[in-house]
Amino acid sequence: MQTHSARGPGSLFSLTWPLFIDLALHFLTGALNTFMVGHVSYRAVASLAVGNQVFDLAITLFSFVSIGTSVVITQYLGAGDKEKARVVIHTAIFFNLLVGLVAASGVALGAGPILNLMNLPAELMDDGQLYLHIIGLCLLPEAASLCLAATLRAHGRTREAMYITLAVNLITCVGNMLLLYGWFGLPQMGVAGVAISTVVGRLIGVVLLVWLVARKTGINLVPRDIIKPSREMIGKVLHIGLPAAGENLSWMLQFMVVTAFVGLLGDKALATQSYFFQICLFIMLFGLSIGLGNEIIIGHLAGARQFDKAYAQLLRSLKIGLLLTCLLAVAAAINGRSIISLFTTDADIIDQVAQLFLVSLLLEPGRTFNLVVINALRATGDARFPLLMGLISMWGIAVPLSYFLGIMLGYGLVGIWLALACDEWVRGLAMYWRWRSRRWQNKILVET
Repeated sequence: MQTHSARGPGSLFSLTWPLFIDLALHFLTGALNTFMVGHVSYRAVASLAVGNQVFDLAITLFSFVSIGTSVVITQYLGAGDKEKARVVIHTAIFFNLLVGLVAASGVALGAGPILNLMNLPAELMDDGQLYLHIIGLCLLPEAASLCLAATLRAHGRTREAMYITLAVNLITCVGNMLLLYGWFGLPQMGVAGVAISTVVGRLIGVVLLVWLVARKTGINLVPRDIIKPSREMIGKVLHIGLPAAGENLSWMLQFMVVTAFVGLLGDKALATQSYFFQICLFIMLFGLSIGLGNEIIIGHLAGARQFDKAYAQLLRSLKIGLLLTCLLAVAAAINGRSIISLFTTDADIIDQVAQLFLVSLLLEPGRTFNLVVINALRATGDARFPLLMGLISMWGIAVPLSYFLGIMLGYGLVGIWLALACDEWVRGLAMYWRWRSRRWQNKILVET
C-alpha cells in the first residue's frame, strides 16, 4: 500500500496536459452548441443562452462536492488507505445525487418562473421551457459524473477523464447534426434537439465513467453503499468543498459588480471586456490546469505526511506556472491587435484590447500565482484561509479600487483591470505567505 503513495500519482506534466485539454473541451461545449444553433435561428440562440445559465448554476452547485471529493481521496491514497477512498466516492455520489434531485425538481417545476425572472422575451418562452425541461434530465447524471471524474483524477488518471469529456462532446455534436439539422430524414427539432443530444451525451458519459473507475482504480460502485453514506466523510468533503464554493461564488459576484461598472462606460466598453475576457480564459487555462495537477500531487504527499516534498513540489510547480504564463502574456501583448482583429474590425475596440493586453502582463502572473498556491493549500485541507483572504481582497480591493480607478479617476477599462490585477497579487502573495508558514501541516484530513 505504502509503495503506491511513495510512487505518487504521476509527474506534473503527465497530469497537467490532459487537464488542460479537458478544461478546454468543457469551455468549448457551450460554444459548439451556440455555433450550431446559430445556423438555424438567432432566436434559438437566445433561448439556449438563458437555459445554459441555469444549467451552469446547477453545475457550480455540484462542483463544490467534487472539489472536496478529489482532495479527500488524494489524501487517503497518499496515506495508503484505499478502503477509506472507496467510502468517500460512494458518500460523495449519494450527496451530489441528492443535490441533483433537488436541482432537477426545481428546474422541472419552476422553468416558467425561472425564465420570467431572467426576462426571457414572451415569444421565446415555449422554446426556453422545453429546453430547460429536457436539459433538467441530465442534472442527475452530471451530478454523479463530476464525482466520478474527480475520483479518476485523484488516482492520477487525468487522461481517462479527458477521453470521457471528448466522447461526450463528440456524441453531442453528432446528435446536434442529426436532430438540429435533420440529417438522414430525421425531424429538425431545433432547441429540443440540442437538449436531447446533450442529455444522451451526458448519460453515455456517466456509464463510461462508472466502467473506467472500476477498471482503472479497482473501485466497483455498489448501490447499497451509495444509499448508506458516511457522515464522517460528508463532513470531510464539505470541509474543503464549502469554502471552495464560497470563494468561487464570491469571485463571480464581484466580477458581476465590476462588469456593472464597465456598463457605466457604455456598450463598446462591455463588448471590449467580453472579447478580452474570452482570450484571457485561454491563458488562464494553463495556470488552472497546472494548479489542479499540482493539487493531486500535493494531496498524495500530504496524506503520506511527506511535508518537505509537498513544500518543494509547490515551489517547483509555481515556477513552471509563472514562466509559462509570462511567456503567453508577452506573446498576447505583442500580437494583441492581430488576435482581436480576428473577432472585430472596430478600431476603438482593437485599440482598447491592445491596451488591456499590456495590463495582462501584470494580471496573468498574479492570477496563476493564486490558482497554483490556493489549490495546493486546499489539497492539504487548509481551505478556510483562501476563502477569508478572498472575501477581504475581492470586496476590499478589487471592487472599490475598480470604481476609483476606472470611473472616478476616468482610466476606464485599463483602470478597472489594473484594480483586478492588484487583487490577484495581494491574494497570491498572502497565499504564498501562508504556504511558507507551514500552518497547513496541521490541517491534514486523514488519520495516520
